[in-house]
Amino acid sequence: MSLTGTPFLFTAIAVFALALVLPLALWSRVRGPAPVRSAARLLMLLFAQGTAITLVFVLVNNANSLYDNWADLLGTGDHVQRAADLGKDGTGGIALKQLPKVRQTFTQADGPGMHQAGGVRVTQLKGRVSGVNAEVYVWLPPQYHEAAYRHRKFPVVELLPGYPGSAKAWFGSLKVHEQLLPMMRDGEVAPFILVAPRTTLLARVDTGCANVPGTVNADSWLSVDVPRMVTDNFRAEAAPDGWATAGYSAGAHCATKLAVAHPDRYRAAVSLSGYNDPIGERKSLAARSPDLRRQNNPYLLLRGYRTPPRVALYLSGESGDGYQAGAALQQIARPPTTVDVLLLPRSAGGHDMGLWRPQIPEVFRWLTRQIGGSATKGAAGSTGSTESTSTTESTSTTGFTRTTGSAGSRGSAGSTGSTGSLPQ
Repeated sequence: MSLTGTPFLFTAIAVFALALVLPLALWSRVRGPAPVRSAARLLMLLFAQGTAITLVFVLVNNANSLYDNWADLLGTGDHVQRAADLGKDGTGGIALKQLPKVRQTFTQADGPGMHQAGGVRVTQLKGRVSGVNAEVYVWLPPQYHEAAYRHRKFPVVELLPGYPGSAKAWFGSLKVHEQLLPMMRDGEVAPFILVAPRTTLLARVDTGCANVPGTVNADSWLSVDVPRMVTDNFRAEAAPDGWATAGYSAGAHCATKLAVAHPDRYRAAVSLSGYNDPIGERKSLAARSPDLRRQNNPYLLLRGYRTPPRVALYLSGESGDGYQAGAALQQIARPPTTVDVLLLPRSAGGHDMGLWRPQIPEVFRWLTRQIGGSATKGAAGSTGSTESTSTTESTSTTGFTRTTGSAGSRGSAGSTGSTGSLPQ
């Protein structure tokens, strides 16, 4: 029985109801010596409490898409077949253009939200470079099958969940495709192809989207194998101009890191309540040594460029939960790098889906300006970010405070405390 399926939820509800009725019906009917009666009644109470906890877990898991299946929950899943040392660029010296095309079979995905807005399809991909074997979910925009677009290529956004988190979370919990479908039909945002690859590749550990020789090549899985599969099977725009990443929590760190580390593969990144230092997720592989922390910290990566990369970053968060990380990047950004930072008030919510779900429309309007301007007439006109050497502050359509700039005024982060605490 699927962990996230409706049958398991109904079973949990039924067993919980039975556990409540059982003591009421049998409490006074228990026979035997006093110790036996006490033990039987104690077991009934423990059973009721256990079923209550199970039901709460199922409801929370379904709402937040934390664990996709029993293997993820029990820590028995392993999606790494090999983890060779692939070098600094994560390709292992393989000439990617000379590799034969990856032809995949896709089926309708199951789970909450997966049948909505035209349906989400899934395939099992064996990464030829990374050595990862895992599922990838793909949603196609409504224009993809329209005659007027049959010769058009579409921009792509890779969607990354937090940890623990399911690749289905963007569809099941955030309802990204359901929110974007009417906006795409109205030309309010570009018709993006949405791609959600599995990021939980090892048991009980966050990969940090890092390449760790001998353990996992998560970076290469996400930035090499998955994009190659998408461009081989769909009318997707080429990297980097037609590609972006987006993530929340640990996935936000991953999205920013991938775009900053690989400006030849991505043009933009969205971070919702993320962080810069991998130690922000205590179970991250990338936090296990000083070298890995440096290699996977987007703040240090961006600061280390002699020639700033042409990449646009959008980072949102509350003070103490994502905002300082964005402000730190904004401080050191130089053209053509651009950084937009959105400060969310505490009243907006906590570190959960309720905070991130309402941001999706604004996020994809921003992505349309960065990589989707040429994909549809109705979308915002610019295909790239505007270079600026100043930082401006404005109020977004959602009422939150935004600072925008590429040179990064020191004042943009001044209200958050000492600058020494910014690169987190």
